[in-house]
Amino acid sequence: MLNTLYAYSSNISSWHVLSFGLLAYCAYYFMSVVKLPTIACADGPLKNFLQQEIPTLNQKYWPTFWCLDGRAQTILASVIRSKAIPEIAYKREMFTLTDGGEVALDWMDDNCNSNSPCIIILPGLIGNSQDDYVRCLTVAANNSGIRVVVFNNRGLGGVAIKTPRFYNACNCEDISEVVKHVRSVVPAHCKLGATGISLGGLILGNYLARRSEEARTYLSAAKIISVPWNVQKAVDNMDQPIINKLIGYLLAQGMYKIVNRSGIHKYQEFDMTSLKKSKSLRDFDASFTIKHFDYPTVEDYYNDAGLQDKLHDISVPLLCLNAADDPFQLLDAIPIQAAYECSHVAIIVTTRGGHIGFLEGFLPSAKDQYMSRIFVKYFTKALIDEQGEFQRIKDDLHQKFLAKHSLEG
Repeated sequence: MLNTLYAYSSNISSWHVLSFGLLAYCAYYFMSVVKLPTIACADGPLKNFLQQEIPTLNQKYWPTFWCLDGRAQTILASVIRSKAIPEIAYKREMFTLTDGGEVALDWMDDNCNSNSPCIIILPGLIGNSQDDYVRCLTVAANNSGIRVVVFNNRGLGGVAIKTPRFYNACNCEDISEVVKHVRSVVPAHCKLGATGISLGGLILGNYLARRSEEARTYLSAAKIISVPWNVQKAVDNMDQPIINKLIGYLLAQGMYKIVNRSGIHKYQEFDMTSLKKSKSLRDFDASFTIKHFDYPTVEDYYNDAGLQDKLHDISVPLLCLNAADDPFQLLDAIPIQAAYECSHVAIIVTTRGGHIGFLEGFLPSAKDQYMSRIFVKYFTKALIDEQGEFQRIKDDLHQKFLAKHSLEG
């Protein structure tokens, strides 16, 4: 019997083996990969709005056939956007914070008028207004007649540190001042939204949760993309060999360079030699972040920064987009069950997409990406709200929010 099988297998051509492998891969792709995105949100006005107004959410997500790995999607998406979307000629505004610190607000309103709403964008960990994913969202919004202002964190965007303060994932003070300032600059009848990507999503999410009533006063809608909900698990995952560990090392070194260039160490004593030797984000946070912001341990900082247990403190309608294979935050750390019980937060989860990747189609495009398509459709409907539909949804959600918190109180 074994001899017969061996003789049979020896006569199979490589063409047949290749065909069988391709057939098996296609079966796997169609059966396990191509699926409708999960919409984790309590039944109610927000979920109904998303399903009715954003057609993409009712369609299967077709990740790029030959690029399924989350890390590959992350890298390739960045390469495609970097090559296809040129740098943007923003109008820079230097904004002075109440403590004397200074940040750059980069405005893009070329395709706008006096009635155009505005979106504040918060980039990721070491990101600024010229990062590829920020340009992608900015161009998409501007093409739809929405003005954009990118909030570059302290020490980023080519701006020097002027006070002994940096930024972290819980940094609500700066975004609070920026939101109030932008609201005062944009015409009163124009609605204001905000979106945060990765670490920017953590900062925005913490602002929405910790300053819930303030956020609701100024913001009509919010969105976060590829946020590491559970920071502890995200950092643990980044410590896994080999590729994740390499990415973590590069991010830690990127943070070291920003700190070193900013001159923050001139105001507060740090062991810059140890900081330079950081091999992971955990190393960097242990050597810098917890000392600069007075956290007892790294775990205390990560627990404070996480959003997984803060959904019910958010009163601004919030749309979130995550991929189940995000190398920074895998599916088990996304608070899907909590979102199913939350009327004002919706978490969209795709089977693939990596971290700020979300490539789709055989030849993925930089101009019409899944991420930017949902972003534009959501904010267009929420902010250009001529019939007041979304405002009624927001008011209804707020009444439920107040009633729930009244009962809990």
